[in-house]
Amino acid sequence: MDLSSLTCGGTPKQEPKPAMEYTAQAASPIVSGEAKLTMGENSFTAAALFDTVEITYADINALSLTDYVVTVKTDGGDYTFSRMGQWAQPFYDALRDAYNKAVLRSLFIKGSPIVTAKGSYRYSEKDISGSGSAPVHVYENNVAALPPDLTARRVPLCFVTAMDKGDYELTLTLGTGESYTYAKLGYDTAPFADAVEKQIRALREKSFAAIKELDPTLTVAQASQLAKIMPQGAAAPFGQLAGIAPSFAAALEEKLSSTRAIEYYTVFKDLCDPAQIYIGFRKNETADSGGNPLRELGGMVGGNAPANGNTGGEEAEKAAPEPYLLWLIVPSPDGQYAAVEFAEVDSATFIYKTCGGFDDFARQLNRALEAINFKREVIRMTDEELRRPENADYYMAAKRTASLQFVRSNFTGRLIHTSPESWKCKLIEMWSGTQAVTAQAISEPAKLKFC
Repeated sequence: MDLSSLTCGGTPKQEPKPAMEYTAQAASPIVSGEAKLTMGENSFTAAALFDTVEITYADINALSLTDYVVTVKTDGGDYTFSRMGQWAQPFYDALRDAYNKAVLRSLFIKGSPIVTAKGSYRYSEKDISGSGSAPVHVYENNVAALPPDLTARRVPLCFVTAMDKGDYELTLTLGTGESYTYAKLGYDTAPFADAVEKQIRALREKSFAAIKELDPTLTVAQASQLAKIMPQGAAAPFGQLAGIAPSFAAALEEKLSSTRAIEYYTVFKDLCDPAQIYIGFRKNETADSGGNPLRELGGMVGGNAPANGNTGGEEAEKAAPEPYLLWLIVPSPDGQYAAVEFAEVDSATFIYKTCGGFDDFARQLNRALEAINFKREVIRMTDEELRRPENADYYMAAKRTASLQFVRSNFTGRLIHTSPESWKCKLIEMWSGTQAVTAQAISEPAKLKFC
């Protein structure tokens, strides 16, 4: 008996199953002729006699099956696989499932869905609209439509401000103005709507509890109003927060006073109307395990490594994360620029154009940060950095999140914290447009121009 096949307890090891291999006639710019097709977690491989190509799911923009021919559209060109006979459908199904798993991972969707359905959907996001038919899943904090193309969408339920239930469809509207409609769900229409409503209530209750924990003196009415404008701790104008509950605004400032950001917050208040500064907080639910979503750039579900090229130890991991994660969104005096400041050690100040609408920019930033689980580097990565293999999941997220495209497309540079005086001078220069752009991120993949 081969003892190497036994575990220490004497039971046989479970050998990994070999990858399923399909045979097809390939046609593409890189590989042509008879090819063997195998799938992995992050890509699939087409190997012909003399050429082999690995196609990452991050590069795939659409999959289709027509007349027993599977077409894969990618950033680098189209691939077709034919002459598969009865294996065309199984190959397409397996490829679509692997692709959707990668999409779910990139959109930070974990766990099993609460309700699954299949029907049609349509959406409107800024200057983007789309529609199609696909599986639609309700998760703990989002609704996901999963077509095999770039129109896959994750809708964060915490930002839903209106829910319109018709006889055969459901429309969700977000505070950013985005709308998503799901229809033709058949007998799943009612369970789908009920699950969405239940999860919205649960998330609102969670926000209510976090706000009351930060300021136990709040009345129920005050906490309810704050939970409505700060879902899951999203940033809101300081003046509005103070108008609802002065004690809560003071509690946020007290938390800021214990962070490195307080001296820069003081400068911000001198440069603009303090009431217009957005302050956001998020309870650090991973504090007990030493995790921190504002730092853990390598903490993707798929295990991607952090991006290279950070300067000044910006993303250095700390041993004892704070119980609350705080950040600021600050308008320039003319409203044409915004500074984004995370109250974290060794973080930089990110500068963005607002396209003339600071409040809209702030809402889009809230939406983008939630979409990427507060992996802050993604909102300022260059196009080149985003395309690195270790950032494949972020690249997929950027392709499918309009708010992230918008924020990234308006990034103009960042300021490393030196002395407050030097930092203030550089900030004023960048806000005035006289400071040279230090980095420019182009929205992916269509290089959309929102301004």
